[in-house]
Amino acid sequence: MAEYNAMELMICIAARNLENGATAVVGTGAPCAAAMLAQKLRAPRLCILFEAGAVAPILPRMPISVGDSRTFFRAIHAGSMLDIMETCQRGMVDYCFIGGAQIDKYGNINSTMIGTDHARPQVRFPGSGGANDLASLTWRTMIMTPQDARRFTERVDFITSPGYLDGGESRYDAGLPQGTGPYRVITNMAVMGFDETTKRMKVMSMNPGYSRQDVQDHCGFELLWADRMTETTPPTSEELSVLRNEVDPEKIIIGR
Repeated sequence: MAEYNAMELMICIAARNLENGATAVVGTGAPCAAAMLAQKLRAPRLCILFEAGAVAPILPRMPISVGDSRTFFRAIHAGSMLDIMETCQRGMVDYCFIGGAQIDKYGNINSTMIGTDHARPQVRFPGSGGANDLASLTWRTMIMTPQDARRFTERVDFITSPGYLDGGESRYDAGLPQGTGPYRVITNMAVMGFDETTKRMKVMSMNPGYSRQDVQDHCGFELLWADRMTETTPPTSEELSVLRNEVDPEKIIIGR
């Protein structure tokens, strides 16, 4: 079996979830690496969009920001943030990637603050950027994050990017488009989805080397479990070769 680190595992798993012909808004870092890997291996017609305005580039190297000139290389359109958000609002974007300091059992994300007083938080984070728009308007939201009980909390201190809010139909009752919402949570330990009825986080597969107890112990709320648990397929030699030699040869992301 090929040796790999946790970041490489999460990127490879995320790439497998991006099918040929799909549209995906990605940020820089691991989501961009996943999109590049998918495009090079199994989804050559994956349409990548960047928040700053690039549509469908063929990325030669890993960009360092969403406005990096490399995000516009051979793109079919060089627009603005307004164009990208309008495209999401029109329902034309299949996937987005977001992250944050906290995530709860309904997939709500906090990237704003820790504490109960917004004016005087214990910790202040950068905030939404475009993450709220993306989580609200794209069809499927994917989250890539290391797993620990402080990050995976019963309730987030602040909802920066909406998941399924309070579960059930609460997301759609609040006015967000029917059928949108969190799709996958990819961690170093497991891959999670969401129960169709309750909208609570559900473990779909466990990553190699981790047990059911490990996954639950590193989560601050009670997880649901798929009826048929599987083990996540580890990165293949081909995936690792392309990721290391073509996507991120300088190890900007996979070296973390």
